[in-house]
Amino acid sequence: MNIELTRAGCTLVVKVRGELDLSTSPVFRDKIEAELARDENIRHLVLDLEDVSFIDSSGLGAVLGRFKSISQRGGKLAGVKVPPHLEKLFALSGLLKIMIICPTVEDALNTL
Repeated sequence: MNIELTRAGCTLVVKVRGELDLSTSPVFRDKIEAELARDENIRHLVLDLEDVSFIDSSGLGAVLGRFKSISQRGGKLAGVKVPPHLEKLFALSGLLKIMIICPTVEDALNTL
């Protein structure tokens, strides 16, 4: 798995590539939490999931945990370029109730 972090104003944009599973979800969690700890001005989180091939329950838990972190700051979570197989998984798990889905990062930034 590869994670790329960028900032857009008060939003942290996270580009994830590969699998988000038991072995990689701690890295996902730790990188995002470290950036949130480094900058208290980050309010929103955008996850670019276009290149994510697989998510298991650990990965879903990691996404949910980041929602909790960002919501404590009064922010929102958005998923962009979510592949159909992941969107179906998010719907089944209930994540779509707490996550905004947008076609592009730009759309997410304008929505948040």
